[in-house]
Amino acid sequence: MTTSDSAPKRQAAGASTPVVADARGHVVEQPVSERIRARLLAARQRFHANDNISRFIEPGELDQLSKEVENRLADVLRSLVIDIDNDHNTQETARRVAKMYLKEIFAGRYVHAPSVTEFPNVEQLSELMIVGPIRVRSACSHHLCPIIGKLWVGVMPNQHSNLIGLSKYARLAEWIMCRPQIQEEAVSQMADLLQQKMNPDGLAIVMEAEHFCMHWRGVRDTDAKMTNSVMRGSFLKNDSLRREFLTLLNLNRG
Repeated sequence: MTTSDSAPKRQAAGASTPVVADARGHVVEQPVSERIRARLLAARQRFHANDNISRFIEPGELDQLSKEVENRLADVLRSLVIDIDNDHNTQETARRVAKMYLKEIFAGRYVHAPSVTEFPNVEQLSELMIVGPIRVRSACSHHLCPIIGKLWVGVMPNQHSNLIGLSKYARLAEWIMCRPQIQEEAVSQMADLLQQKMNPDGLAIVMEAEHFCMHWRGVRDTDAKMTNSVMRGSFLKNDSLRREFLTLLNLNRG
C-alpha cells in the first residue's frame, strides 16, 4: 500500500482537487489516477486494459490524467538513459505519447460509446447482410504493439431487429478496438455490443489482423496473420447460412 493510499484524505480550503497527507503530514495533491482508481474500486468495477472506464472519469480529469502520464513517461525515458532535456528529438516525446495513448490509440477506454441511432426493421428484412471490410487498429495488451487488420460483420435480422447505418459499424468497431487487448476478446466484445443494439436472429464477425508483437519483436515473422470469428444465433444453428456468409466474405476478401 502506498503512502497516499494509507494517509487520511483531506480537502484543502477553497481547493477543487482532493489532497492527502504524506508520511510527514505534508499536504500533497492526490494523483488523478488514484482518484479514478478509487471510484472504480468503490463501485467494485474491474478496470482491465480492454474495459471502458469513461463513466468514472469526471469533467477535466482526462487532461489531468494526460499530464500525469506525461510526467511518468518522462521518468521512463530517463530510465532508458535518454537525454530528454538536451535532445531536441525527445524533448516533447513524453507529452506526445501521453496524448497518443489517452486520446487516440487507447481512447476507447476513456470516452463514452459513440451515439448510434437504431431504426426499426419496418420492411421486415430477413436476408443476410454483410458489412466490411472495416479497417481496424488496436494494440496488443502484452507488449502494447500495434494490431492492424480488417473486420467483417454478418447480420441476419428479423422483424423485431433494430438496424443501424453502415458508418456506425465502423464507429463502434473503432471504439472497441482502441484499447490494449487480445484479438479474441476484441471480436467477442464487438459481437456483444452489436447483439445488444440490434438483437438480430444471427450475428457473425470475422477479424483478420497482423500483430506487430510478432513482426517487430520476438520471432519477427513478417507474414503471419491471425484470423478468428464469433458466430451467434442462426449462424451457429444453420450450416448453410454460415457457409453463405463465409463464401461471400472470401469473395469480398479476394
